[in-house]
Amino acid sequence: MPRTGQDYLASLRDGRAVWLDGELVKDITEHHAFRNTARSIADLYDLAADGPARDVLTVQPEGTEQRILRAYHVPRTHSELVERRAAFKTWSEASYGFLGRSPDYMATGIAGFVSAPEVFAGAEFDGRDNLAAYHRRMTEGSLYQAFTITNPQIDRTKSASEQEEDDLYVRVVKERDDGIVVRGAKMIGTAAVFGDEIIVGTIEPLAPQDVDYALCFSVPIDTPGLKFISRTSYEAGARSVFDNPLSSRFDENDALLVCDDVFVPWENVLTYRNVDATFQMWWGTPAYTNFVHQASVRYWTKLEFLTGLAILLAKSNNTYHLPPVQMQLGRLIGWLNIAKSMVLAAETEYEQIGGAGGPVHISREIASAHRAMAGDLYPKVLAELKMLAGGGLIQLPASGYDLDHPELGRLVAKYVRSPGTPAEQRIKLLKLAWDALGSEFASRHEQYERFYHGAPHVYLPGILRDGRPDLLEAFTQSCLDGYELGEGPGAGAGSHGGR
Repeated sequence: MPRTGQDYLASLRDGRAVWLDGELVKDITEHHAFRNTARSIADLYDLAADGPARDVLTVQPEGTEQRILRAYHVPRTHSELVERRAAFKTWSEASYGFLGRSPDYMATGIAGFVSAPEVFAGAEFDGRDNLAAYHRRMTEGSLYQAFTITNPQIDRTKSASEQEEDDLYVRVVKERDDGIVVRGAKMIGTAAVFGDEIIVGTIEPLAPQDVDYALCFSVPIDTPGLKFISRTSYEAGARSVFDNPLSSRFDENDALLVCDDVFVPWENVLTYRNVDATFQMWWGTPAYTNFVHQASVRYWTKLEFLTGLAILLAKSNNTYHLPPVQMQLGRLIGWLNIAKSMVLAAETEYEQIGGAGGPVHISREIASAHRAMAGDLYPKVLAELKMLAGGGLIQLPASGYDLDHPELGRLVAKYVRSPGTPAEQRIKLLKLAWDALGSEFASRHEQYERFYHGAPHVYLPGILRDGRPDLLEAFTQSCLDGYELGEGPGAGAGSHGGR
């Protein structure tokens, strides 16, 4: 049975080295910058451990006695893909889509790794046995796998081995009989401080000479030498749940990971000194398409929340029935259903590995297209909501507590309201809207969604690669091949090309 929320919180009290504002945080479950988000993640585990959602969020694999988180399970049929989507949706709804790297994200990536273990079989280092044990360890413990797989933005014109210092990126500095010692850094460890283990790798292609940087491993968060340097905490800046309903509870944080001569046992190493395997473990297995499956369901859920917010704003402003507002709401619902339809289509067009009975994953072609759609669309959704909200987002009381003030309370109640929406209800709604649209937390989410799947110069060429351009070219060429110079307007229709 997956662990409970209390089990999860207890696991975080392990002495991990999390730094914020020059302070070493002693216990993230009690610190004002992390405690509420930790509890929000604990609530996800409680949903899976017991209650009506247990059978949605967990599965008992055939031939076993233990239920596991469904995200770790390798699907082999279309119906199992649909069941996994239902699990993603349940957890996404618990945070209204704002916990982007919830435990199911990397879990489904690990399920992708074990769907194609041969990728890990290098000539000098064979990681397949380690991979199998790794999947078993994560699955049986219901562990939260965090990850850092992006190199710091030092000099993007040079390869890893050409940087001005040799330990700017994580590299091996010593090899021992029982393991390796690594040094360097990785960036954008989203939710990393909340994990049980951290997987460190490189999703970007490495040059052949970068062999010292070509490795992937997973170690516990409290491993000596690991340091997590946190960005500003929006949870710490929240005044109350009423004033900051999203950032006070769902700030998953982002941290810079620094490895200061960290020892990694051989059994925790998945790829080693293999440029191709270190890259292909993400792209030559279903790992990345599995990421997109989880992410696309979360994104669809987030658009549902934002569209519902738009409807509430329009009704609160008494503009819901105005034709221009109806057009805006219709546009939002249309975009929402594009996102939803892409998920359903990607599942329907699933791909299978190794023939009948093998692992399945969503369509790589549609997953690739989703990467561009989501980043392009999110700022447009926010712009529509900001237009609907108008100046009400700006002229808000500093705190909901102003309503209780003996002198200010009656003034706020009189002037911050609308027909059918009393002051407290209106302020509550607008505080939620500001947290989603205009706060620092909201700005981070806009940037986050823009680059959730990488930069445009990475994913747009990827769409060309995955979009079967040869078939599209051949289809149009069949039209060109169907007529010749000199054929008059009365000529027959000729053959109709097809794919």
